[in-house]
Amino acid sequence: MLCPFCSYDDTSVKDSRASERGQAIRRRRMCPKCGSRFTTFERVQLRPLQVRKSNQRLQPFDREKLYRSIAIACRKRPVSNEHIEQIVSTIQRDLERSGEHDIDSAIIGEKVMSSLQDLDNVAYVRFASVYLDFTALTDFQNLLVELEKRRDSDKS
Repeated sequence: MLCPFCSYDDTSVKDSRASERGQAIRRRRMCPKCGSRFTTFERVQLRPLQVRKSNQRLQPFDREKLYRSIAIACRKRPVSNEHIEQIVSTIQRDLERSGEHDIDSAIIGEKVMSSLQDLDNVAYVRFASVYLDFTALTDFQNLLVELEKRRDSDKS
């Protein structure tokens, strides 16, 4: 593994442990050349996924892009990075297990919406406003009314 600081090509593993409910291995590494320490994650990849965008173009599934979009929605909310990582891992595993190679971006968006709705309503509304392309205040109002109805039905 290359050192991200000095690009030395022979870093050593100092500690390994299971992470993400056994779905990944977290490794603490150290570079013998510059002394820097960094963390890597090792995950099983069943097959490469392609995302079909709304314009029908295909692009490789990007785990980091998914993480960033969820993290933006959760910014300044009581949601840990570990929780975001769990959501991303769950979505990626679901997509890999689906048996499909080409995944519509809408399916990913719906999975994120569902996860955020269970996690944090503010993050859910933030993500929805971008994902559903809100253009007017009434879009927000309609979503909030829908959230209230769900909350009321969950109480019953």
